[in-house]
Amino acid sequence: MSIDAHGSVQKRKLIEVSIPLQKINEAAARKRPAKHPWSLAYWWARRPLAAARAILFAQLVDDPASRPDLYPTEAEQEAQRRSLFELTERLANADAQTIESVSIEAHEEILRSTGGHPPAILDPFAGGGSIPLEAQRLGLTTFSSDLNPVAVLINVALVDIPARFHSSPPVSPGALEAALTVWSGSEGLAKDVEFYGQKIRDLAAERIGRHYPEILSGNQKKSTVTAWMWTRTVRCPNPDCRIDMPLVRSWWLGRKKGREAYVKPRVNGHVVSFEIGTELNEAPHKDSDGTVGRSGAQCIRCESKVSLPYIRSEGRAHRMGERLLAVVAEGDRRRTYLAPTEEHELASKVDLPVDAPDQKLPRNPRDFKTPNYGLTTYASLFTNRQILALTTFSSLIREIHQTVVNDAIGCGLALGESLQSGGSGALAYADSVATYLALCLTRCADQGSSITTWHNKNEQIRSTFARQAIPMTWDYVEPNPLGTAIGSWSAHLKLVTDAISSLSAANRACVSQKDAASSVSTHLISTDPPYYDNIDYSELSDFFYVWLRHCLRDIHPSLLSTMLVPKAEELVANPYRHDGKEGAHKFFEDGFREVFRRARENAYVDFPITVYYAFKQQDASKDGQASTGWETLLEGMIRSGWQITATWPMRSELSNRMLSQGTNALASSIVLALRPRPEDAPRIDRRNFLARLRTELPTNLRELQQGAIAPVDLPQAAIGPGMAIFSEYSAVLEDDGSKMTVRTALQRINAILDEVLGELENDFDSATRFALTWFRQNGFDSGRFGDAESLANARGISLDALERAGILTKGGGKTALIAPSDMPEDYDPSTDSSISQWEVVMHLVRVLDSDGVPAAASLLSLVPDAVDTDLCRELASLLFKLSEDRKATALAVSFNSLGAAWSDIARTAKDAVHQEVLL
Repeated sequence: MSIDAHGSVQKRKLIEVSIPLQKINEAAARKRPAKHPWSLAYWWARRPLAAARAILFAQLVDDPASRPDLYPTEAEQEAQRRSLFELTERLANADAQTIESVSIEAHEEILRSTGGHPPAILDPFAGGGSIPLEAQRLGLTTFSSDLNPVAVLINVALVDIPARFHSSPPVSPGALEAALTVWSGSEGLAKDVEFYGQKIRDLAAERIGRHYPEILSGNQKKSTVTAWMWTRTVRCPNPDCRIDMPLVRSWWLGRKKGREAYVKPRVNGHVVSFEIGTELNEAPHKDSDGTVGRSGAQCIRCESKVSLPYIRSEGRAHRMGERLLAVVAEGDRRRTYLAPTEEHELASKVDLPVDAPDQKLPRNPRDFKTPNYGLTTYASLFTNRQILALTTFSSLIREIHQTVVNDAIGCGLALGESLQSGGSGALAYADSVATYLALCLTRCADQGSSITTWHNKNEQIRSTFARQAIPMTWDYVEPNPLGTAIGSWSAHLKLVTDAISSLSAANRACVSQKDAASSVSTHLISTDPPYYDNIDYSELSDFFYVWLRHCLRDIHPSLLSTMLVPKAEELVANPYRHDGKEGAHKFFEDGFREVFRRARENAYVDFPITVYYAFKQQDASKDGQASTGWETLLEGMIRSGWQITATWPMRSELSNRMLSQGTNALASSIVLALRPRPEDAPRIDRRNFLARLRTELPTNLRELQQGAIAPVDLPQAAIGPGMAIFSEYSAVLEDDGSKMTVRTALQRINAILDEVLGELENDFDSATRFALTWFRQNGFDSGRFGDAESLANARGISLDALERAGILTKGGGKTALIAPSDMPEDYDPSTDSSISQWEVVMHLVRVLDSDGVPAAASLLSLVPDAVDTDLCRELASLLFKLSEDRKATALAVSFNSLGAAWSDIARTAKDAVHQEVLL
């Protein structure tokens, strides 16, 4: 339990004390399984599902120290906390086979902490639906809202429809005669979407199949085309040349070893043709691969340099063309690349369908590059043949809708109300099937535009939204929508039906289209709000909206009533929409504070809310002083009446990725836990604020480390307890009477954290203190013998003793610490009569790096009881920080790994010792 500034007693939730952060982050970074809810539709910057459900669980369950009635001693509290950690870890790591059972177990624990009445969860910025989906999976009443109709549709498909038709049998002809007699979860729904989706594909083949011919491969057999490779062209400005010069980013088609393939351009007079090459001695040079880059292009015939402004002007004058570079055909266990043919080039020449989406692209040069080149409408992002395919599928979705209605009525369902009206009969079921098929269409659009490119190393498609923008592309890939390979309707249909089958929650969820401020109510908030100006969701999602509206406007008339996604009230700092950066900054800050001011008015006293924030660098400027978005968020929350009780760094990268990037990357986002601050909260002066920090932070750090916090995450996690003290007061007053800023508070928290960590050095043994000081100066490089001797003498220890202890080597006037990788493999700590904390850590790093946690635990179990192993953990954290300061990334990763795995190593070592005693 905690006591606030008024002396009130509050039960702290697990998220406000300690969580198994490293395990949650590892689970969040794992590769997605084949059947994953996100495969339903594309959305930007989703929270990993593993993290979302772990955070929700920790937000609702009591920390054992808050329940002395159940756990009166520290030992009992620690045992229960470990039990909750173990359940949190299983929850984060749950797969398709275990998710249902572990969610039920987690729900029961939530009921115990909430008196059997858990609060309803609200995500007012629902976006891609991760938080509502996981709240529903935990058996909680769930409300999700978003202003963006595309996000709302995704949430309807994720949490509304599956619950509405939970365990319903399929209605498609022949499905009920299948071997499966009991349809659980969304299996029946998935079966119907698969059936009607395949029927749409077959009907599309009848209508437009002639535009997608087969091709003769090398063995003179006809093969289905997987994709066509195209390049844009402009007329060479050289008057003596004037060819239609290809704008090719890369001539390479495939770069897998032993299977290399590339395009060989041939120039014959003023005619350019393309062949396929496979011989490495003729392959394009990596430094001159392609004809166009960031600075411009080069003519393949006359080698004239051509500027990007010229290419842009040709595009805006509608004089940009395209040529077929290559054809990708289905082969025996590999892709086959074939030279273009006249038949296949002509097959793509179709008239622009009359119902092509002609809405204008936004004026946003940061995220939309194509208008610079004359591609100014959504239709212009696709070739005519691509639009023909998409409009054909869209029309067929509308046509198949009545078929589904009839089949559902034939299976005994009453017609009922529509999906939009809350129905659950035949009409609502057909609306649901059509909604999923429309989401399949958006997937086809994402991988079937003229913005998609070819990844020649992996030999796969880069989607339109390979990043959070629509760039200009030069050579692009057009997948065959009627085939079966990646990018086809059938391939996307498989991903959509697999996603549907993974949705099994039975409790209904409420999904609505509202702006965040008006959706805030008396529900407990867990949300992932927009991050200042990172992503313009409404403008980017128009790419999908135009196609959803094309086929669903009669099914979701209220949701799809506007020509494009509503933008005026969207809470992002868009300088192109709000009169420049200053106006955008004010709009975002004012809107953000209003949302959380309303949330504060409706807040629960007994539960913290949780808010995710994407950690990034400088976002804005305030009062002439640099201010990060992170500080802006904290300032806004505190001024809205919230007290910050925890800050947890959430990662989406595995630990080895830090090494590959050459840096210990910052967390991808921060999760904050916040409680309402009392209206009459007192003030405190600077001196007493700092005194509280120095008194309470050491205890807070020990609590944090119970959650196996990796050293890289400790400074960010420590901000939580520090900001909890700062934000507990209505103001912290400086010596001149002014209010302390968040920036100053963060600086003081970090400084005191360094003090606390520094004071720990006094507790280390003399050999370890020597080694730390030497490491600061030299790392594991050699230094002068005289300097080392002076340093050792000052600590009352001899270099000879340090050499005998296996800490350093000396000779030739030089001294160097022995690196972990050079430590002897036959070391037995139980026989070391002069063992130091330094030696324990060095050997643990060596063993953990080479053999993993079990081997490290085995070594730790042999360390004598006289060695304070808690100090060894502190040493690993300190060495991580020192390695980071020295830019020794590989070492930093090793020490970070030891700190992160310490709890597992220590627990396994303790169990091993216990087993040995029993034997």
